[in-house]
Amino acid sequence: MTAAPSPPSADGVKPIGPRSRKGAETRARIVSAAKRVFEEHGYLDARISDIAEEAGLSHGLFYHYFASKDEVFLEVAEAEEDRLSSRSVVESGLLDPSSADPIRERLHEANRRFLAGYRDEARIIGVIEQVSRYDDQVREVRFARQQLYGQQAQDSIRLLQSLGLADPRLDPAIVVPALTAMVTRFAEMWLVEDLLRCSFEEALEQLSLICENALQLTDRPDPR
Repeated sequence: MTAAPSPPSADGVKPIGPRSRKGAETRARIVSAAKRVFEEHGYLDARISDIAEEAGLSHGLFYHYFASKDEVFLEVAEAEEDRLSSRSVVESGLLDPSSADPIRERLHEANRRFLAGYRDEARIIGVIEQVSRYDDQVREVRFARQQLYGQQAQDSIRLLQSLGLADPRLDPAIVVPALTAMVTRFAEMWLVEDLLRCSFEEALEQLSLICENALQLTDRPDPR
């Protein structure tokens, strides 16, 4: 999937993207339609004509917004990665030093949000996982999003360490990628590949325990 100059469409319309609210709404409609088509057919078998039909647009109008199937897939992947990454860190309150909730409860909630988001989007995430293994652009998009939210998670752990609530021996720059890899690969094996059998609550409880033990979390600092 290599970037190329935007070619004119079949009806001679060069892709210029939306320049109005209506254009933005149409672009969003195409992205939503593309997601559904990729979920149903996978990346390789999905066709631009399928996406245009799903969006209720002409084949030629698709090219007014996107140059290729590669380009719209990249936008779908970017939106999904952003949605999934943000659920586990930002929305959970894990980074909020003023929160009165015990840190272990916040971690539990972060994992709940992540697993629920992964479960709800498992079909498209499975397609994105497959494509990212051979496509540099998709892989880079995923890596960039993971780096952004990974940095926030590292900052959170450093704050916990400074407050005496996490093991001070840990290096957050190593621990965060390690735990992230564990959780995401578990979710893929469970929710995409269907290789594991467990309930949502069982998975949530076990993953949270692993993270708690790895970080040596405590709700009260060691008086020493």
